[in-house]
Amino acid sequence: MSSRTNARNTAIAPAALALAFALSANAPAHAGASGSVSLSSDYVFRGVSQTNQEPALQGGIEYASDSGFYVGAWGSNVSWLSDTVVVGDDISSSLELDAYAGYRGKAGERFAYDVGALYYGYPGDYPGGFNSPNTAELYLGATVTPTDTLSLGLKASYALTDLFGYADSDGSAYLDASLNWTFQPTWTLNLHGGKQWIENNEAFEYTDWKVGVTKAFDHGFSIAAAYADTDAEQALYTNAHGNDIAGDAFTLTLSKAF
Repeated sequence: MSSRTNARNTAIAPAALALAFALSANAPAHAGASGSVSLSSDYVFRGVSQTNQEPALQGGIEYASDSGFYVGAWGSNVSWLSDTVVVGDDISSSLELDAYAGYRGKAGERFAYDVGALYYGYPGDYPGGFNSPNTAELYLGATVTPTDTLSLGLKASYALTDLFGYADSDGSAYLDASLNWTFQPTWTLNLHGGKQWIENNEAFEYTDWKVGVTKAFDHGFSIAAAYADTDAEQALYTNAHGNDIAGDAFTLTLSKAF
């Protein structure tokens, strides 16, 4: 997920939410329980490092019914909140725990849609008066698969609460466009572009993009390499350690699906 020096994530205007579509990258192929665990060289969310450009261990589990309804949970180590200070223990938060639920459906053979709600939780200790980073979002999306090897997606997320600690930022939004092309068996090209809007915090808004490739192996293993960047204002995204967490980033991720 995307972080800031003193806040977090992004979004898109309410009117756009009703028109937006999204790629459901984690949609299971069949009903039942599924999950994954991964180790990444950096946790980059919406173009911004959540771990001060350090490794992240992540995992999640989901249950989907035959009707299309699903529920899941996901977690990762993070440091973007505690990285707002170098010395002292005013902020103690090293974990992100997310919960989500929604419905996935299809209209014909080539069009799928997904609608749901997602809650980002950051347990920890915070100083008095600190605006809570916990965030609730609604999302709406769809994918189109023109061929068996190509998928195109759009996804819109809309914040029901203040967005990752930004003051008076409820109503913020994020729009995500994705392309995934399996150009050779087990090899997939991954492209992404996104735009973050933050209500009453326009200086922190930005556009992000990513290009990567994923190699799939037997038994649910995969490895992904990606390069990401943003046009975020460097001074606003430089943390207390002097790192530009919204700058260009190259990541390697090893995953196991089950």
